[in-house]
Amino acid sequence: MPWFSRKYYREEDTPTGYRNLESGYALLMHNPLFQQLEGTILTKASHLNEKGSIACVFKNGTIHVNTNIILSPEQWYYVLAHNLLHLAFGHFDQDHIPPHLEFIPELWNKACDIYITRFLYDIRLGDPFCADPASGYPIKLNDEQKIYEYLLTHDDSAIQTYGTNAKKQKDMIGIEHPCIYKKGESNHYAKTFSYAITHSIKSAISDAGGYLQSPKQDTVISQAANWFLTHYPLLGGLAASFHIAEDVELCHKYEIHIAAVDAEQGIIYANPSCDLSKEEWIFVLAHEYLHAGLQHHKRCNGRDFYLWNVACDYVINDWLHEMEIGTAPTYGLLYDQSLHNTSAEGIYDLILKEMRKFKKSDTFRGYHKGDIFAENSPHFESLRNGISLDDFFKNALREGLDYHVTNNRGYLPAGLVEEIRALTMPVIPWDVELARWFDTQFPPLEKHRTYARPSRRQGATPDIPRPSYSLREQDLENRTFGVVVDTSGSMSTKQLGMALGSIASYAEAKDVSFVRLIFCDAKATDAGYLAPEAIAGSVKVTGRGGTVLQPGIDCLEKASDFPADGPILIITDGMIEDHLKIRRKHAFLLPKGNKLPFAPKGDVFYFRE
Repeated sequence: MPWFSRKYYREEDTPTGYRNLESGYALLMHNPLFQQLEGTILTKASHLNEKGSIACVFKNGTIHVNTNIILSPEQWYYVLAHNLLHLAFGHFDQDHIPPHLEFIPELWNKACDIYITRFLYDIRLGDPFCADPASGYPIKLNDEQKIYEYLLTHDDSAIQTYGTNAKKQKDMIGIEHPCIYKKGESNHYAKTFSYAITHSIKSAISDAGGYLQSPKQDTVISQAANWFLTHYPLLGGLAASFHIAEDVELCHKYEIHIAAVDAEQGIIYANPSCDLSKEEWIFVLAHEYLHAGLQHHKRCNGRDFYLWNVACDYVINDWLHEMEIGTAPTYGLLYDQSLHNTSAEGIYDLILKEMRKFKKSDTFRGYHKGDIFAENSPHFESLRNGISLDDFFKNALREGLDYHVTNNRGYLPAGLVEEIRALTMPVIPWDVELARWFDTQFPPLEKHRTYARPSRRQGATPDIPRPSYSLREQDLENRTFGVVVDTSGSMSTKQLGMALGSIASYAEAKDVSFVRLIFCDAKATDAGYLAPEAIAGSVKVTGRGGTVLQPGIDCLEKASDFPADGPILIITDGMIEDHLKIRRKHAFLLPKGNKLPFAPKGDVFYFRE
């Protein structure tokens, strides 16, 4: 289905143009042919900067629409269908363009627009805002290549354009570089369109014959889903929020043998043709609910997504085996007793060592296919207001766990309880973790009494001398640390500013008088000792080339004026050499989602922009 990125307005504040667009999208979703097509509809105005620009489509499946244009719902219906058909008809494909003719992108775009306009007139879809092209051309308009060949030899500049962008602009963005597919690959938009035509024909025949296409209400899968609502509170909250899609044709289309989950959309795809019992479906649904609730789709963190899916499968199936929920099906079950009580991260590391063995693993979706949908999700976004999806999953599992434990509703593995508790705990900000690191490296100094400088409190009783409290100079001398900063082009100014600013704040708070700063790109630049406030405000970053950090670390460790036990903090995005030799106490500070190319010996802190 086309995915629609919705803006959220209060009902009374929704602009007319946007309201009409939503109505046009609703018409599209009720069409048995177009509701099957794929595409991402975004309310952006990229490449729509001229008068009359309405919409354009990119070869990656993204459609940009201009909501400042006032169209009727029927006209938006026509516009969205027009752009989806550019993808469905393969108009971006190299093998679709006539190889024996000169390729002019603007002219090919126009030929495709004419072909689609004629097609939409034939099926009487929506409200076209241009005339039927059949009245303007003497040839048949049932072949894009023949239309293109005609346009090459005839000047039709006086005839109107039929695209959805401005008159002199293409509505196919990126056509200058057509898609070329490797052997065995094909255009999945075209495949989806072929499936959609077959599906719509079946629907039409069934309607004519008086048959209903809606699934049965009381199936073995729906009975399994209802079991969680009445018998298993831990997952009952999640079960109530998920839609179970029992559709054989949809499962065949996305190659789902048993089941797969799309946590972002709140859908579990279940294949009713796999002939599982109710107890087996209970096991399968619990498996998919846990994938979603524990947010496995977001915890990949740069790992191979399929292998991460396999690792999570082993963990979940081990828990379900312990909890004795349902009956494990024989097909697609990843279960190994030797991995009992091993974390998903630990199993993933094991998989990397035995890649060849685990690459052949089946999941509930099928051979070499993960049962977690992520960025490759094929559906449109369900429109949720209020609580975020992440918070919903956390709350549903936390409340389910509390009720489950309070009412003694059954055994739960310690590993699962630990993961739920960890997931629902508030995230500790990276700067708090960094502060703890500073506490370890620089414990509070003891202030000493001295009569060298009188205390302010002496003014009340001037004839009684009282000491003041101060820090000894010798205690402050070695209280410093080194900072090695990656100033390569991949580090953003904002990232560096956030990291250096926080370091400066904690250095001041911990009575660190000076910090030794080293900038590293292709070479190391020693900025010398700087006061913490100078780091935050007046440091000018040099470099911006490639990154090699070892010279900067060597510079600090060999410096005669740097304390022998001075710790080192390294700020980088992780795109550095494959090995670092660091003899001092040290820690790394990286942007969230990045990782180091080696196993670090020091602490690693992650921050978000």
